[in-house]
Amino acid sequence: MDLKEIASVSGKGGLFRIVKPTRSGVILETLDDKAARMVATASHRISVLKEISIYTTDAEGSAPLEEVFYTIHKEFGDDPGVDSSSSPEELKAFLQHVLPEFDRDRVYVSDIKKLVSWYKILLKYAPDALKESTEKEGTEASTDAKEEARAEEGEKKATAKKASKKEKA
Repeated sequence: MDLKEIASVSGKGGLFRIVKPTRSGVILETLDDKAARMVATASHRISVLKEISIYTTDAEGSAPLEEVFYTIHKEFGDDPGVDSSSSPEELKAFLQHVLPEFDRDRVYVSDIKKLVSWYKILLKYAPDALKESTEKEGTEASTDAKEEARAEEGEKKATAKKASKKEKA
């Protein structure tokens, strides 16, 4: 599972797996043992984790949430050392360690609490989403190479068929 398949819904706790779109919205399934489903309509505010970023003070202005998760996973592994009930100072120090250039004026403690709780949910229910993109690219590259080989093979067959038709004519 990838972060583009996982979403957060405003007003609802936890994370959701995007199942499939419908005419009036999208079907979501909770990322927990219950696996409850709901239909999110236009009235819900849905944020796909792949599209979320954290404000920074550097030239780019933000850091993708995916990169922040990778850094947390690399630095802390299964135990980030804080949770959503930690003190605001601990949470800010944690984010300072993970993302030194985060914007202290625009990133609130509530945002850091969400970050930590989402990380723990992903760690438990979708650990493959926390793998470094280079690890994922290795498997995707082999799949892409196979698809390219199939496409080339198809093109060769089509060219051979055209050539045999010309010879017959």
